[in-house]
Amino acid sequence: MDKLSRRGLLVAGGALGALGSLGVAAPARAWTWSPSGSVAGAGAGADPRWVWDPEADPLVASLIDRGAVPGVNQLLRTWTRNAQPLPAGLPADLRDFMEYARQMPAWADPDKLATAVRFNDKRGLYLGVLYGFASGMMSTAIPREARAVYYSQGGADMKDRIAKTAKLGYDIGARDAYLPDGEMIVTCVKTRLVHAAVRHLLPQSPRWEGAADEEIPISQRDMMVTWHSLPTTVMQKLTAWGVPIPADESDAFLHSWQVCAHMLGIKDEYIPATWAEANSQSRQILDPVLAPTNEGIALADILLSLGEPIDAGILTKPILGSFTRFLLGDQIAGWLRIPREPLWDTLLRTAWGPFVLVREGLLPFPLAPAAYWLFEEFLRRAALIFLNEGWPISIEIPTANRPS
Repeated sequence: MDKLSRRGLLVAGGALGALGSLGVAAPARAWTWSPSGSVAGAGAGADPRWVWDPEADPLVASLIDRGAVPGVNQLLRTWTRNAQPLPAGLPADLRDFMEYARQMPAWADPDKLATAVRFNDKRGLYLGVLYGFASGMMSTAIPREARAVYYSQGGADMKDRIAKTAKLGYDIGARDAYLPDGEMIVTCVKTRLVHAAVRHLLPQSPRWEGAADEEIPISQRDMMVTWHSLPTTVMQKLTAWGVPIPADESDAFLHSWQVCAHMLGIKDEYIPATWAEANSQSRQILDPVLAPTNEGIALADILLSLGEPIDAGILTKPILGSFTRFLLGDQIAGWLRIPREPLWDTLLRTAWGPFVLVREGLLPFPLAPAAYWLFEEFLRRAALIFLNEGWPISIEIPTANRPS
């Protein structure tokens, strides 16, 4: 498929399931999840494999082609707060899109978002670790995501790329996430622009084309797969650990991520309305696609190396690898070539559950103080890696792919 026809698909952006030439290359299962289970409650039911972002994609492709991106990035570095006016000097078409894209959905519930803040305050340490070692490491076993990350411009500086991904986790957990002084809306809109740029650029990369099983990256289905690696996976782990979560806080946490999905440009008909629907959709589109790739193995190694500069005594690569194995299981750990660590593997299997219960006040007798301190310190230091508000992170529109 040549560059012109690819752009035609991006502009069309809607349901393209009838294009058999694309369907042959897509191994994903048929889309059967009903839009009646979405926040919209209804929809066309089109397979999101053939839906991208018809509002952002042609706009960003035009910005790249007319050489406007460097100037846009310079201006957008000053736009950091949700209620802040857009910088003067932006191209008119981009300004119009961003004013539209920054609007919260009509169904956003301020009370639920306020309750989500309470949940994030109480569970912040767990969330930091889970976003990093459940969601982050799982992403390296999602082939399309791993390849898109690896071959895009961000793949050339993975620590910077990971920091920008971590910003989403930090911003959604901040007390003012969606409030005027928060940054979550800004982060979502900028990320939406980045996704559109990657859709335009990656099909021009021979290396990506040679490895990918799709013509255009980051479909709405791909985005929902990644979405499930975040809130759905996190809630599954918290539930499995026996962390007591009031129903209103659980619903509020889901709601904060539903709003995030909408702000990233995902159609409401694909966003699950309940945890039951989220788990059902995840079983259909996330679980079956998990698999190893050379790109994912390389990304996983970089992720596991992040802790070493922080504190070699607590967050060594073997310990982080063992925690990944504990969270994601032997199969995924094997795919990512994470070595077994008999000491830590055994300690996590036997002591993590009691540690969580003690921490939550559900067991009357504490663990041995040394073990309890070790796990508590692990939580705190690992959370710093992925939710560090001190990093100077600027999400910018790329203009090229990863250099060969």
